[in-house]
Amino acid sequence: MTFPGSSILRDTVTMLLAGGQGERLYPLTAHRGKPAVPFGGKYRIIDFALSNCLNSGLRKIYVLVQYKSDSLNQHIFEAWSIFNPELGEFIYSVPPQRKMNNDWYLGTANAIYQNMNLFSDNKKFNWVLLLSGDHIYKMDYLKMLQYHVDTKADLSIACIEVPREEATRFGVVSVDDNYAINSFVEKPVAPPEIPDQPGFSFVNMGIYVFNAQGLRDILIEMESKNLKAHDFGKDVLPYMVQSKMNVAAYKFYDENKKQKPYWKDIGTIESYYEASMDLISIIPEFNFYDLSWPMRTYQFQFPPAKTVSHEGERVGRTLNSLICDGSIVSGGLVERSLLGPNVKVNSFAYITDSIIMNNCKIGRHTRIRRAIIDKNVDIPEGYEIGFDLEGDKKKFTVTESGIVVVAKNQILPEK
Repeated sequence: MTFPGSSILRDTVTMLLAGGQGERLYPLTAHRGKPAVPFGGKYRIIDFALSNCLNSGLRKIYVLVQYKSDSLNQHIFEAWSIFNPELGEFIYSVPPQRKMNNDWYLGTANAIYQNMNLFSDNKKFNWVLLLSGDHIYKMDYLKMLQYHVDTKADLSIACIEVPREEATRFGVVSVDDNYAINSFVEKPVAPPEIPDQPGFSFVNMGIYVFNAQGLRDILIEMESKNLKAHDFGKDVLPYMVQSKMNVAAYKFYDENKKQKPYWKDIGTIESYYEASMDLISIIPEFNFYDLSWPMRTYQFQFPPAKTVSHEGERVGRTLNSLICDGSIVSGGLVERSLLGPNVKVNSFAYITDSIIMNNCKIGRHTRIRRAIIDKNVDIPEGYEIGFDLEGDKKKFTVTESGIVVVAKNQILPEK
């Protein structure tokens, strides 16, 4: 039976897993879950998966939250309350409610197991799209849904090809010539190659399409057999492959329109900083400026950014930087950096290779280098960050490569 794209979209529900704790992103995750961490000046990490849903035509979305979800819930309400329930559209935050037992969400699969009623009780959904809320990429999910329907798969897994020597850090799928998956291995020493791409392996992106009834049946079946079914990658996927079910690999097609497919799991401070700094390069790997695939977020009602110059050396300058609305660079120099909304940089301040988030105030004669300053921090006059790492370690988080992270709302003593 052939299903047109419009029918597939109407009969698909999206379950977006956004409960990630993000321990390796601490202290950026001290007050928020990983999907709510700001990225790219004015966005949150979750905005990328949600923008993909919007651009793909998917408007029935449950966001499964758990860890420190206040910030995320507020952002979903403020930025994403754009769907019309009268037309069958919705976006809802779903916290753990101990529906099945006394446990919180024990993993990705368990979160779905505890919320099967959302897609199986009188909802009549045919397909379930499962997404992670903490990756940066552009993808048309309808193309994957169409592939799933055309191949009559029980489960389709989005896979990205990476050089074989790099695949040891990921979950890797082995496929035959028709891209049917015959094994799944977490962080293999010798990753299997893609048959038609020697030297490359297929990495699991954490994006899945299930038949709705089939997803419910497999989770109940594993529960009835007392099999561990906490996580899709570690438990459910291997079980389905071993059971000879039709599990298909969908080769990721990047709407980013770059030669090299772009997909980032920003799991550490180092990777967060690297991905952020790429945005200010001459030709960034990730293209924010493609209006055919817009990235959406909450737009603060701030005036345009501006620079202010005074007499003599007090020249407000921004070089090779991203500056968000409401920010003012008054007589200071900002180079190779990202300034979030409503940042104030005062005279003679110098900021380089850094990320300054919303509502920060940078005092006069301050110097900041290779730092991430989280929201609502006032940097006192004459302060230096990133120039004396041993001294910085006594007050802030400092990574192995020397990136200094100042926590949200942190109060700094006067010099």
